[in-house]
Amino acid sequence: ISGWHGDNMLEASTKMPWFKGWNVERKEGKADGKCLIEALDAILPPARPTDKALRLPLQDVYKIGGIGTVPVGRVETGVLKPGTIVVFAPANITT
Repeated sequence: ISGWHGDNMLEASTKMPWFKGWNVERKEGKADGKCLIEALDAILPPARPTDKALRLPLQDVYKIGGIGTVPVGRVETGVLKPGTIVVFAPANITT
């Protein structure tokens, strides 16, 4: 891969005939390709169990005028829907 010249980034390059491509086998099936974008597209996202309790680690808290306090984070497990009662740990504060 050459980011400087763009070889094998978005499409297979004729300037690297020695590179035959890559392949990976996993239980979901096989994946193969010749360029970086195909390798990135072949990455499987991690499973996020929606049947477990809500876990949302906070990354930051913003205070936005006219809106209020906005906690920001990523849902690791569970599902967050409008109207859901949320308990913040370790303070045990309920919304």
